[in-house]
Amino acid sequence: MDNNEAYRHNWWGQVGTTAWQRTAPVQFEGKWAVISQITNALVRAVLVAGLVSAPSLLLPATATDTAQLVVVLAILAGFMTFIEYYSRYPSIVEFRFASPFNRIKFIGLASTVLILTLMLRGMVEPTGWSVFLWQLGAGLGEAIDFPYSPVRLVVLMLPANADAQLVASVRTAAGLSYTMSILMIFAFITSVRIFGWPLRNGAFNVWVNLPLFDPTGGGDVLQRLKRDAGLNIVLGSLLPFLIPAAIKAASDLVDPISIAHPQTLIWTMTAWAFLPASMLMRGVAMSRIAEMIEEKRNRTYARAEAEALRRA
Repeated sequence: MDNNEAYRHNWWGQVGTTAWQRTAPVQFEGKWAVISQITNALVRAVLVAGLVSAPSLLLPATATDTAQLVVVLAILAGFMTFIEYYSRYPSIVEFRFASPFNRIKFIGLASTVLILTLMLRGMVEPTGWSVFLWQLGAGLGEAIDFPYSPVRLVVLMLPANADAQLVASVRTAAGLSYTMSILMIFAFITSVRIFGWPLRNGAFNVWVNLPLFDPTGGGDVLQRLKRDAGLNIVLGSLLPFLIPAAIKAASDLVDPISIAHPQTLIWTMTAWAFLPASMLMRGVAMSRIAEMIEEKRNRTYARAEAEALRRA
């Protein structure tokens, strides 16, 4: 009797210990995954909010109303970023699980904004870095400022009575921002052609990484991807030329905002260079995805033909 009772207690102790050992790591891993996801989303939200508010914080003599508006926009941008990256599946951000696509874009955007901000800050409070950025931007702007170039079109969109200092500032900012956009594109192309993006991250899920692309929208997915890729590449190549021409044409009908304001100059030049570069990157990425799907189809068809010949 005593031996049976001791055996029963020993058996329950072993079962309870084994069950706890199996469930405890799973529960710990689940909690750690949630904490890691929240931390990653929070870090990205803080970075985006800091990027939006950086020009207002670093530039001297920022108006109170402007600072308050920028704070509201920064909080909104950070909140939207947190919600996007906290959710398990993306709703807007493309290629979220195919790094370093978005990282390259953010680094390029942040570098452009910070460089232009430090450069314009040097007009009031000059430092060694600001002088270096001015000289670098002036050299790049003059090198790219040839007839029919994007920088020349940006300079030509200024009013005829613009002073020489404003023209020099716009040319320098345009040269720096356009150079950063070219570097961003080359960094992504290097990631695609040399490092094999996105295959090095494992299997590529079209639905997760392209939330705005509906694979069941009708027609062949491969042809739709190629069409969208070509459209993005063409628009990304033409927009640096079309945007200044559109602003120049619109200035005859409406009074455009003053580009002489430092923050306006920063965000205008950044958007002018970053948006076309982002479209070019998207076109290259979708072309790469279409190439992967086509290669997989060809392998499947070849395997099916070989299997049919073997059976025959």
